[in-house]
Amino acid sequence: MLHFPKWIVDEVRLNKSGLRGDAALKTSGELARYRLHTVCDSALCPNKGKCFSEGEATFLILGDICTRACSFCAVTKKTPAPPDPGEPLRAAELSKKWALKYAVFTSPTRDDLPDGGAGHFAQTVTELKRLNPGLKTEPLIPDFSGSRTALETVLCAGPSVLAHNIETTAGLYAKVRSGADYKRSLGLLAHSKKFRPDILTKSGLMLGLGETDDQIETTLEDLLASGCDLLTIGQYLAPSKNHFQVKKYYTPEDFAGWCKKAREMGFKAVLAAPLARSSYQASRLYHNAGGK
Repeated sequence: MLHFPKWIVDEVRLNKSGLRGDAALKTSGELARYRLHTVCDSALCPNKGKCFSEGEATFLILGDICTRACSFCAVTKKTPAPPDPGEPLRAAELSKKWALKYAVFTSPTRDDLPDGGAGHFAQTVTELKRLNPGLKTEPLIPDFSGSRTALETVLCAGPSVLAHNIETTAGLYAKVRSGADYKRSLGLLAHSKKFRPDILTKSGLMLGLGETDDQIETTLEDLLASGCDLLTIGQYLAPSKNHFQVKKYYTPEDFAGWCKKAREMGFKAVLAAPLARSSYQASRLYHNAGGK
């Protein structure tokens, strides 16, 4: 097992220190009162302390249990509960309380639902916009098992950004993304851009799973060919010794290089750093791409 490099240890320690502050405790308390999950908690995000201390969080709708078993992910895998019909409104109410200008929300994969949860995503976009005029919304969606109808349901609600993570290179899917399909994810992004060209598309890539530089570059080319506008690149961190283990830790200089490369290739905005995650600094990335 590889040891954490200093640049990871120092940044994670700094972010965790934020959890002890009053602001972070207030964020946690309000999330509990509104009965809302966050991907910050469920996915063991290393940026949780920093975001919570700044009154920010990425909502996790449709519960905190996933129907798939990706080997990189910390989200619980067992039988999920039915969707909570009051959840979209509560997310909108808390967003209003926090005076959010940009809201990101995601979900575990819900293959048990006929539409994969698309209707719940659409309702969440609608409620967020209804209670918070001018709020920008970014749903980070699963692949809906390839259903274009489900995807279009979300797009018709009018989000500012449609996000879906490619996660890793094609050759690693069998080991890392059980139940997912590389071409299906690319197809989702491509159809989103075709159906609603006015909505920015976004994807995220983890490094450190055993990919080569050529495979990374091919993935970026595939994303661009599928109409992807915004990109995040971050270091994979294994949630536990039972998850897929890290094969390599990339340096901050490595990430700066990939950021420069991706921008030169044609992405409208890129965030690449060791602790970059798909929803981290999402508003800044949106505005860097010219979003208004």
